[in-house]
Amino acid sequence: MNDPIGDMLTRIRNAQMRGKSTVVTPASKLRAHVLDVLRDEGYIRGYEEATDKNGHPALEISLKYYEGTPVIRELKRVSKPGRRVYSAAIDLPQVRQGLGVSIVSTPKGVMSDAHARAANVGGEVICTVF
Repeated sequence: MNDPIGDMLTRIRNAQMRGKSTVVTPASKLRAHVLDVLRDEGYIRGYEEATDKNGHPALEISLKYYEGTPVIRELKRVSKPGRRVYSAAIDLPQVRQGLGVSIVSTPKGVMSDAHARAANVGGEVICTVF
């Protein structure tokens, strides 16, 4: 697998299209940090560490719905393995004029665009959520 974050985001999108309540993805620290930001911003209920059927560590993500529709309307990967996208603190993109969130990997950790601006740090723009 070349893009583990892209794989996780695709699994979330696919599970929400099918109306699933949970989705399982292989575990990694970066995936867990991205899920922490999604949970803190209110886009997912949470996640738990688990093991898959082969005994490998996995993350079980609890998806969030509002009146039957997914809370996440759009989940888009920005920085890809073939084209990394970096941004300074003042140039961090706003998603839907502040209604959405950009998830940024900074030297101070993975955080939302608002927290990165407040901490005055830039970094790699991982994905956008609306």
